[in-house]
Amino acid sequence: MQKIFPDASAALEGLLKDGLLIASGGFGLCGIPERLLDAIRDSGVKDLTFASNNAGIDNRGIGKLLRTKQVKKMISSYVGENKEFERQFLSGELEVEFCPQGTLAERMRAGGAGIPGFYTKTGVGTQVAEGKEVKQFPNRDGEMEDFILERGIFADLSIVKAWKADETGNVVFRKTAQNFNQPAATCGKVCVVEVEEIVPIGSLDPDAIHLPGVFVNRLVLGAPYDKQIEFRTVREPAAA
Repeated sequence: MQKIFPDASAALEGLLKDGLLIASGGFGLCGIPERLLDAIRDSGVKDLTFASNNAGIDNRGIGKLLRTKQVKKMISSYVGENKEFERQFLSGELEVEFCPQGTLAERMRAGGAGIPGFYTKTGVGTQVAEGKEVKQFPNRDGEMEDFILERGIFADLSIVKAWKADETGNVVFRKTAQNFNQPAATCGKVCVVEVEEIVPIGSLDPDAIHLPGVFVNRLVLGAPYDKQIEFRTVREPAAA
């Protein structure tokens, strides 16, 4: 089965339509599927729901799709660096489901494993728990505590970015880019991966593979990339 496509638009051909739930990997501007997000923007599809740790920053990452009003809802953990996200949320233009980072990662992992839901302590007694089923379970000391039911995420489409892949779709993420990319990749009906380098079959150490090719449906070479910094902080010059 040929998995390699010539560009991001070709890799998404036939997959995009209005109203999709898309799981997108990355953390801030690290490990985000830039080429695939650009192709989604250029396609003009709308009313999208994104499950992603955050929405990038203004006009970067998913922030580009916020600018074009193609996103209806975000399922996210952190939105602090995106002013357009803030504006749309406060004005009621964008629906937001806030989800703790660990819970979001586990919801994606659960979806990829076919698990419809799980109970967690995280969020008990906060707004995160509103409207969710609560049950009591014994903790490690045998004392009964409240836990809330969180649903696994079953996405229509997964888009992720990786460092390397071989021609069959076995994938290696690099350092921080492992973050949400692996669970996001597994929870979609179709997974499209953009990579910095595609290597011949047998080039990757089997013990170093983070995402087996069985999860990858389509593959595109996205390089070269520009190194982007989400929030630049510099040290004040030393006094003379």
